[in-house]
Amino acid sequence: MGGVALVTGAARGIGKAIALTLAHDGFDVAVNDIMASPEIEALVAEIKFFGRKSIAVIGDISNIESHVAMLIEAETLGPLSTLVNNAGVSVLNRGDLLEVSQESYNRCMDINVRGTFFLSQAFAKRLLAKQQTSAHRSIINISSANVIAVSIARGEYCISKAAVSMTSKLFAARLSDEGIGVYEIQPGFIETDMTAPAKVKYDKMIEEGLTVIRRFGQPADVARVASTMAQGLLPYTVGQAIQVDGGLLTVRY
Repeated sequence: MGGVALVTGAARGIGKAIALTLAHDGFDVAVNDIMASPEIEALVAEIKFFGRKSIAVIGDISNIESHVAMLIEAETLGPLSTLVNNAGVSVLNRGDLLEVSQESYNRCMDINVRGTFFLSQAFAKRLLAKQQTSAHRSIINISSANVIAVSIARGEYCISKAAVSMTSKLFAARLSDEGIGVYEIQPGFIETDMTAPAKVKYDKMIEEGLTVIRRFGQPADVARVASTMAQGLLPYTVGQAIQVDGGLLTVRY
């Protein structure tokens, strides 16, 4: 059931968990991060421990001109079947929506939206130019519960993730006839470096019932869903968005 996957933003958190779960489930995995680090090299070694092939692909996904080179490097593991668009950033500063800076807005859009859109485009073109393999071909976009839930202290992030959600639907509709599945995961409160600054605040709110399941999510919770998608175990779905949020977005009264 495996194939060859490229996971962006894989040095830690959700990306790391997805890379390890894919390896455990039979994928060879190219792991991307913006810079070389002991963390990304340790991840490559851990994936190889599972008996799978792995390399680190260093690159900034907001640099669109580098996308083809990144994909070619990842293809040294074999024909790519799966792209996981996980790399992303939050706001430079939480604060008043009326004080959002152009720098923070552009950063969210450049990395979260433009990087995801054009890397997906380059990946899809390469898949269509090559003979189809037996592995399920897929693009998996990691968006956020903020596709739906408004957070006025992080407005530019919310806007960027809403755009990622539409990107998923657009590519799903375009690529369905080509046998390429496109999916979206909307994580809620997942315990990562990105959520660490607000964890104490949300721990209390979660305990008081903010989520149906009263705990922070773990990167492995998201990774299990991503692997299910990558293996083609969600047939007859188009641009399917799965909320991995412990019931955060569940309407209750």
